[in-house]
Amino acid sequence: METLLSSIRIAVVTMAICVGGYSGAVWAVGQAVTPDTAAASLITTPDGTVIGSRLVAQAFTQPQYFWPRPSAVAYNAAGAGGSNKSPTSPDLTARAAETVKAYGATPENPLPAELAAASGAGLDPDITLRAARYQVARIAKARNIAVADVEKLIDKHAFAPGGFLTPDRLVNVLELNLALDGASVR
Repeated sequence: METLLSSIRIAVVTMAICVGGYSGAVWAVGQAVTPDTAAASLITTPDGTVIGSRLVAQAFTQPQYFWPRPSAVAYNAAGAGGSNKSPTSPDLTARAAETVKAYGATPENPLPAELAAASGAGLDPDITLRAARYQVARIAKARNIAVADVEKLIDKHAFAPGGFLTPDRLVNVLELNLALDGASVR
């Protein structure tokens, strides 16, 4: 009986250290080193209302907004993941065809591949400059503003996630759409 009680005490202490202690240490380091990222990179209004996260895509389908990459999980962060379907899957082919049609792509004006294919997690919040610029004409027309104004906004929000080592510059779709609306966020 004494061996059983010792074993239980060791198991409880081990769990407390490995689960509670380790998790707490990782959380504390995250809060100290990158507090914004550790707190989910939330985008809020000045009054504190949460609009979304810089790290998770949201569905935008109205013509006056930039559209993100397709999502295999319907932009549900609780169920992040790819579709696990083969590139030759009829379902994926049908979804891609619908996407191409929604963008109005033609052989003369082909859709950037990233706008037709979901990312690995299905929640990629960023698109490349090429994908953003592909959407400029639709957005300018829907908002009745100059194409140059939309392009300036894209350039203002573009960033290189890996610094100079990244060949493509990206834009965050949610932040770009909020900027289009003139929303004041922090």
